Amino acid sequence: MTEQAAIAAFLDQETAKLDTLTTEAKTAITLLQERRTALISAAVTGKIDVRGLVSAKTEVKAETVPC
Repeated sequence: MTEQAAIAAFLDQETAKLDTLTTEAKTAITLLQERRTALISAAVTGKIDVRGLVSAKTEVKAETVPC
């Protein structure tokens, strides 16, 4: 019985850790989704200029394509 209680206590601790990590991951996902939405909105409304970023990305792709 003592060993079973020790195992149960250990599993409770590990489950609590996993629950905490799951909650933190969900919070991070929600925050990242909000930031993504805000970034897209800012780009679409012209609050930030992304034209240079698109050009730079296209140039990098063109350089890496073998001829």
